[in-house]
Amino acid sequence: MCRHLGWLGGQVTLSSLVLDPPYGLRVQSYAPRRQKHCLLNADGWGVGFFDSASQDGTPRRWRSPAPLWGDTSFDSVAPALRSNCVVAAVRSATVGMPIDVSATAPFTDGRWLLSHNGIVDRAVLPLSAKAESVCDSAILAAMIFERGLDALGDTIQEIGAADPKARLNILAANGSRLLATTWHDTLSILRRPDGVVLASEPYDNDSDWEDVPDHHLVEVTADRVTLTALDATEGP
Repeated sequence: MCRHLGWLGGQVTLSSLVLDPPYGLRVQSYAPRRQKHCLLNADGWGVGFFDSASQDGTPRRWRSPAPLWGDTSFDSVAPALRSNCVVAAVRSATVGMPIDVSATAPFTDGRWLLSHNGIVDRAVLPLSAKAESVCDSAILAAMIFERGLDALGDTIQEIGAADPKARLNILAANGSRLLATTWHDTLSILRRPDGVVLASEPYDNDSDWEDVPDHHLVEVTADRVTLTALDATEGP
């Protein structure tokens, strides 16, 4: 189980999204308010963002297997890093999964950034040489990348039918689109004047946060936010 956050909008600092909010991901790493399945997210953290100066749109990542609350290097640099599109996460590793950088979200195929908040039986996932780790989230990410993000809703419905106990909250971004699913865990939207935040739980007490219903696909673009219901009973 994890907590994650995505941003699409104007240029903002990574610090303003991850570290500065009163209940942001740094606080959620040791005191999440809505997390149901564990108390700490101390098994690593990661942030990925799109650099406006990059000529090829390659996402940048900073990941660590250590708790976010103790990373003073990121704390000093985050106020200087700016982006219009960000995916960040703090991790609570599934029992039996490795705790190392390669198992820490966000994962990437070179174009998309992806985080998985949840758990899934690896037996229902196809093996992939492109997975960054043997952990369930990395294998799931490789499957989603191979099938394409336009098929995200169908992929999640198929996996959810194959593993009814799976929790499949996905958050993905490519610099101009932000996609997310709710599948047995929480997600909230904050529509700000300068952009949109998707987060496992609100990072402050702003009354404008909206909860996304379970079994939904969310798509954020520059001009709209779209919610689409997913069929929780659909089979492979």
